[in-house]
Amino acid sequence: MKSRILVAEDDQVQREIIADILLKADYSVRAVESGTKAFEALRAESFDLLLTDLRMSEMDGLDLLRQAKRLRADMEVVVMTAFATVETAVKAMKEGACDYLAKPFDKDELLVVVNKAVEQGELRRENRRLRDLVFEASSLGNIIGECAEMQKVFDVVRRAIPVNSTVLIQGESGTGKELVARHIHFSGPRKNKPFIVVNCAAIPDTLVESDLFGHEKGAFTGAETSRQGKFEIANGGTIFLDEIGDMRLDSQAKLLRVLQDGIVERVGGSQPRKVDVRVIAATNRDLRKVVEAGEFREDLYFRLEVLPIPIPPLRIRMQDLPLLVNHFREKLSARLRRPAPRIGSDVIEAFRRYRWPGNVRELENTLEQLFILSDADTITVTHLPEKLRAPTPAPSEFKLPSGGIIMEDLEQDLMRQALERSGGRIKEAAELLGLTYKTFQYRLKKHEIDRKDWA
Repeated sequence: MKSRILVAEDDQVQREIIADILLKADYSVRAVESGTKAFEALRAESFDLLLTDLRMSEMDGLDLLRQAKRLRADMEVVVMTAFATVETAVKAMKEGACDYLAKPFDKDELLVVVNKAVEQGELRRENRRLRDLVFEASSLGNIIGECAEMQKVFDVVRRAIPVNSTVLIQGESGTGKELVARHIHFSGPRKNKPFIVVNCAAIPDTLVESDLFGHEKGAFTGAETSRQGKFEIANGGTIFLDEIGDMRLDSQAKLLRVLQDGIVERVGGSQPRKVDVRVIAATNRDLRKVVEAGEFREDLYFRLEVLPIPIPPLRIRMQDLPLLVNHFREKLSARLRRPAPRIGSDVIEAFRRYRWPGNVRELENTLEQLFILSDADTITVTHLPEKLRAPTPAPSEFKLPSGGIIMEDLEQDLMRQALERSGGRIKEAAELLGLTYKTFQYRLKKHEIDRKDWA
């Protein structure tokens, strides 16, 4: 959805120029000629940013700023003035403006200030939303578990909350690594500061450094303005580096410098920038083995593994299954606004037999599917999808081929099975095999397997 900007400017030419620039930058814009009309618009509609001139008749920019903040405290406000002085800027900032523009300004200046204000507003709203999601469902927020393995996790998490040490969370996809990271941040001293999530596997290799460390204008083709990286945006807060095991080696070297010195340097820039950011990293790979394979820096690994938190897969914590099912029943009942059906004992037994390759996330998604597709008061084994009704073969039922196993053939066969099971969806197929998206894609190319055959 496009960010919505309200422009209050009494000069018609200026108003039309500003609106045109913002529309071409893909913003949704409403432009009005007075503070009074801007205030009426604010009462009737929702905006992400107010861009207002300071000197206007009827209601000036400062009065509009005060009224706007009373109506919606979390909306960002940028003031424009041809009479820019230090005193004017300070007064506007004290009243709640996030930035100001001194007239005359050019297109680039306008877009830099507006882009920054919109991103700041989005970040502020997201952090507030996430803080609201943190509730005391158990002794450790939303993280549920009574088994010995999870109690060990809880112990380390509680010790990690009040300190600034780097945390490395390792576990299969769907075990709740991001949930643990969020709990550490939003329960600790940085809870009112940014929590920035970066999926290292999802960023194109050519943009990793720009995304993490920022870039200067003209640093590469398409860099029309300077831009903060995720570390600068997270200053004072926490950055969560998910799938850290898939980060490029050259980017790992820059990350190591940030961890050692708290210094970032933008792409195309030469000015070191000091940041205060806590790093929580996560991976579904065994980083020790990745280091041994030469795909991950050993010095970075030791920097990350100050507080290691291994998250056990669901299949080895079946003791927690009834607790998790009950938790998700209540959660889904509230979200779907309908009474939660009872879960038959035969269903719990079927759940125990299944290996849950997608772990806790797959369990929650399965329960949501059952709730939506079934109208029964009690869910029985007849309502279960085929994967849960089919009996799991005992180890003795698996037979080796007479000629022995060719590992490459076995890997190809497993990949084809995963694609068949996921309907050709690479992300789901990768999760079924405990692989990252990028690793699965690489092996598809290696074995010349076309996922479209299962789509």
